[in-house]
Amino acid sequence: MSRIANYPVHLPKGVDASISSEIVTVKGPLGSLSQSVSDDVRIEREGDKLLFKAANDSRQANAMSGTLRALVANMVEGVTKGFERKLTLVGVGYRAQAQGDKLNLSLGFSHPVVHSMPNGVKVETPTQTEILIKGFDKQAVGQVAAEVRNYRPPEPYKGKGVRYANETVVLKETKKK
Repeated sequence: MSRIANYPVHLPKGVDASISSEIVTVKGPLGSLSQSVSDDVRIEREGDKLLFKAANDSRQANAMSGTLRALVANMVEGVTKGFERKLTLVGVGYRAQAQGDKLNLSLGFSHPVVHSMPNGVKVETPTQTEILIKGFDKQAVGQVAAEVRNYRPPEPYKGKGVRYANETVVLKETKKK
């Protein structure tokens, strides 16, 4: 049984949630997000709380109730506070520069890499080796961070590349003769 679905999602002041039979929409100060609803989940509103219940006793309904509750909780957090991912560049000559909705990367290739940001995602570069990706949609922020990291993932011998700020890279020992 999914236990996460037992906890209600609290709606803070300034956040409005509208529930229809197919879509849940959450509006807040940073923007608006919507999520489709499965037929296996019933959503009830009691004041400033959203309750999630499985529509029947199947495993699928139980799993979807917990999943949908977690998605809606992330939507509420996103439209109030927002999400951010921090990336660091490790390597000689690796640099990043934000210009509007584009991120210019110099990652040791013969050409610069330019990554365009989707709607709702902003990028900042406090220093040349730090990248901050911000937005109100958790999935979009994580996807953009993964795409930027994928240009040059950390290699296992020297650790050079693009890595998440809290990521630890286990370095391998070089071959011995």
